[in-house]
Amino acid sequence: MRSRLAPAALPFVALLLAAAAPHAGAAAGARKTTKNAKAGKQGQAPATRELDGSCTDSDGAALWWSPLAPSVGQPLRIMAVGDGGGDVTVTDPHGDAPALTTVRHDGPPASVSGAFTPTRAGSHQVIWRRNGKPIACRRIAVAAKPPAPATSVGANVWAAPHAWDRRYENLYSAWIAALFDAPIDQSVDFRPLHQALRDPARNFLYGYLGLREDDPKNKAAIAATPDCADLPYFLRAYFSWKVGLPFGFRDCDRGTESRPPRCTTFYSNDDPPSGKDTLAAVKGFFRQLANRVQSGSARTGLDDDATDYYPVPLERSALRPGTIYADPYGHVMVVVKWVDQTADKGGLLLAVDGQPDTSIGRKRFWEGTFLFANDVKSAGPGFKAFRPIARGADGKLEPASNAAIGGKGDAAHAPFSDEQKKVSADGFYARMGKLINPQGLDAEKAYRETLDALVEQMTVRVGSVDNGEKYQKEKGAGQVIPMPDGAKIFETTGPWEDYATPSRDMRLLIAMNVLLGFPDRIVKHPELFNLGGKSPAAVRDQIAKLHASLVGTRSIAYTRSDGSFQKLAVADLLARRAALEIAYNPNDCVEVRWGAGEGTPEYATCKRHLPPDQKAKMAEYRAWFHDARRPSR
Repeated sequence: MRSRLAPAALPFVALLLAAAAPHAGAAAGARKTTKNAKAGKQGQAPATRELDGSCTDSDGAALWWSPLAPSVGQPLRIMAVGDGGGDVTVTDPHGDAPALTTVRHDGPPASVSGAFTPTRAGSHQVIWRRNGKPIACRRIAVAAKPPAPATSVGANVWAAPHAWDRRYENLYSAWIAALFDAPIDQSVDFRPLHQALRDPARNFLYGYLGLREDDPKNKAAIAATPDCADLPYFLRAYFSWKVGLPFGFRDCDRGTESRPPRCTTFYSNDDPPSGKDTLAAVKGFFRQLANRVQSGSARTGLDDDATDYYPVPLERSALRPGTIYADPYGHVMVVVKWVDQTADKGGLLLAVDGQPDTSIGRKRFWEGTFLFANDVKSAGPGFKAFRPIARGADGKLEPASNAAIGGKGDAAHAPFSDEQKKVSADGFYARMGKLINPQGLDAEKAYRETLDALVEQMTVRVGSVDNGEKYQKEKGAGQVIPMPDGAKIFETTGPWEDYATPSRDMRLLIAMNVLLGFPDRIVKHPELFNLGGKSPAAVRDQIAKLHASLVGTRSIAYTRSDGSFQKLAVADLLARRAALEIAYNPNDCVEVRWGAGEGTPEYATCKRHLPPDQKAKMAEYRAWFHDARRPSR
């Protein structure tokens, strides 16, 4: 049986071999478990002989553990990943069964994870059962003391002895799902990303290498501060480093008005390291990644082979946690969870995204957040997966071509698909609607969920605008954030990128249009709804009345310039759509940024105004926001 744990630190190799292969000590432990179980010892797991004397797992039912080199007294995390659920049990060298509190994720892929703290050195046996039948088994060697990790660097940033096969792709998806997990009615917000990575309850790979690489008390710990374009790259690179997988990225331009971005030079973990020790080398690689990756990296053409991502089919099995979504205007999200439709509630597809201020938040799929248009010549939008990377005949790392992905002999990856190149925006949303809610939608429930999504978006904007206000107060009166020219207002660096909200505001305006157009959508796409025998027109009128009754009852609140709170109903903000077309500039006071009209009591506390030249620019660019369409580059 091969080991699937990354030997990133060479002194761990002997321990890994002991953990991965059946040996005398492990077999003795299994026999003792059998004896104790037959004696009726409460809580014992059945013996390994349930599996006909073997202790192995498979692609469809794989067992993983973290950290790489477990030791007595240190938490040991177990994750079972595969095609279905089940129960996981552990027995220690004396046959005792430590208690596991498990967490389940439905997937795909499904996973069951738990943790315990070993109290004895020696072989620990893990068995995964489904419907009472064992489907996977592994033995884990637990040392009496933690071994000293290797900190010296080699010829490359990190070694990659493993391949992106089905096991590792499944683990990656399960790791992403666990990292951003939370009840549906709770928000997921981190600023920055390393708040999640430094939480061992979330990050299955926390401290995996024994380098204190995620320990917040360690000054040398990995810092993770990606924005939207960097987020999926950082997650994939971090995971690849931890478990010994190949990772690479290309240098891409931003495209032109007539073509999507194109990419050239390929960088990978095989490159020479820049640091003097392991963490310094990895940090240097992550910095290089952040400096080179930008929104164009995800907007590459759908039929282009020389890219970091490739488009996947619009099928649930292909849209797994870790899949990205690239909108045509530069925003990027990472799929983290599917929620099945029930008799009471609609289904959900959830993703996380990063913002220029390094905050990470969870969003639901709907037209207001997942923008789609396939008539933008400067972009190839849609759902995409990381292109597999493997060693070629010359031993160098090479990204796979579109033709080679997901074909015969490649069960690990979703196949390349140009479906999203051919579908209209309306057809795209209809297709996704069927995937998320295959049983059809109750029109009233669907409207309420759309209203909920809009309120979520408005609430997130409160935090973004507040961040700009805090920055202005820290800098003091008279400080003006420079405003870029033209389309660069959507993609630049520095304080404007961090605190201006042109992209967010355009998405908000689109989201408002989606809510306002919801009643007419029932007539346009009746196949998406359960109409209860009523005509589409009758249901449309019913929902229009519901809309009028509810938009005044849902609200957000922001902090005005004088510190007082201002409550705004959804109805108020819908009425301010015109004002919100020119509300993205952080040099304006917060009241203007929420559309307060001159001469109103709300506006009276405004004390800061943007310079005349910036006001003139915003007037010129206003048509983009009115039409809710980004300009060509």
